[in-house]
Amino acid sequence: MGAKLKVAGWVALGALAGAMTTMQLQANARSSLSPLPLEELQQLAAVFGMVKSDYVEPVDEKKLINDAISGMVSGLDPHSQFFDKKSFKEFREGTTGKFVGVGIEIGMEDGMVKIVSPIEGSPAFRAGLKSGDLISRIDDTPVRGLTLDQAVKRMRGEPATKVQLTIYRKNENRSFPVTITREEIRVQSVRAKVVEPGYAWLRVSQFQDRTVDDFARKLDELFKQEPNMKGLVLDLRNDPGGLLEGAVAVSAAFLPKDVEVVSTNGQIADSKASFKANPDFYHRRGGADPLKKLPAALKNVPLVVLVNEGSASASEIVAGALQDHKRAVIMGSQTFGKGSVQTVRQLGPETALKITTARYYTPSGRSIQAKGIVPDVWLDETAEGDVFAALRTREADLVKHLENGPETKDSAREKAREEALKKLEEERAKSKEIKPLPEFGSAEDFQLAQALNQLKGKPVMVSKTVTERKAEAKID
Repeated sequence: MGAKLKVAGWVALGALAGAMTTMQLQANARSSLSPLPLEELQQLAAVFGMVKSDYVEPVDEKKLINDAISGMVSGLDPHSQFFDKKSFKEFREGTTGKFVGVGIEIGMEDGMVKIVSPIEGSPAFRAGLKSGDLISRIDDTPVRGLTLDQAVKRMRGEPATKVQLTIYRKNENRSFPVTITREEIRVQSVRAKVVEPGYAWLRVSQFQDRTVDDFARKLDELFKQEPNMKGLVLDLRNDPGGLLEGAVAVSAAFLPKDVEVVSTNGQIADSKASFKANPDFYHRRGGADPLKKLPAALKNVPLVVLVNEGSASASEIVAGALQDHKRAVIMGSQTFGKGSVQTVRQLGPETALKITTARYYTPSGRSIQAKGIVPDVWLDETAEGDVFAALRTREADLVKHLENGPETKDSAREKAREEALKKLEEERAKSKEIKPLPEFGSAEDFQLAQALNQLKGKPVMVSKTVTERKAEAKID
């Protein structure tokens, strides 16, 4: 990460859940700690003793202590967390983009797991699974009633173990079992294609360990296909965040050298830092700058950034930096609003503590905490209007979120949410199936079509949800 970085270890923003994280392998003892509250600690010890001796059945001491730590930390804010062995392993998998499983990108449809796309070269890809296939059973467990997270956990496991998936293929109107051997999967967080002569689409789904290298490789491929690029759409919709170095690098690819991308500020000295569009702030020691060979034209190619309510943390940093430096037109809807910083300190070989230590700010000094990035051009999800936008959770909806100045009840947004719920219930009553949104980057992607119109100077069909738009603008 470069000598200029004041923050120890490596930094991540929102791996899986939109958190900004500094991974510090050794916790530093701090002499500024206030005296421990002995009376309260005595109460804690007394409760521990009573639970252990008086509870209806024996309890595990280690579990009691872990639960006490978890409760203490989770009571601070939605993003502070104690990682036990299992959750710490999952956290690290999220930032590296590696896990053991079958290799599919998934969503939910009609109560079943829908395969959005099999990852190329994965066991699922080799088994012939296709986009649009529905998974109705995982081994002997029906998928209906499971959350997406529960389904994912059942499909993951140890390398070389087997899992049987029951597949329903709509266009063939048949179900069939497929037995797949799990193996380590490397998630591709960057996709790109030339959508029409002169115009390209590049999507970053999460800022992971390999994202910067994949981003640079995909851009190089795009410019080889289209040397005289007329416009580029950077798609950050539903990107929950990831590694900070990835956010800085993606921003630096489009910005002048040495301009500020993001700054952080908090109580401890390590939390006060400024990250700039310079290799010192995103490339690893001993490695070459992954952006060095990119064409100079990239700094000036017309750029649109697509965002939505699911764009959080690292993706908000990119959108905020490009917006503040007037390098891109931000289109879509108001982003998630994850603007706090967490430091992850390893407590032992397999456990760690993630605790909020600072806030981050865009180059103009804006804190997006509980507000998000407001787009320059508001877009609905489809030509008919928004389907799910009002139902999505934002940072401001989370219990105990850090406040960003005085917050007032947003009655307009609550009304929009109620209307959206009513509309969905009516649709279910009519057809019993809600039409899913088109896949990002597809020919049916309405927002991508509007982004291309913006780049070409053609009319853009802006948002019809005027009430919600006014409410969001008022919050900002």
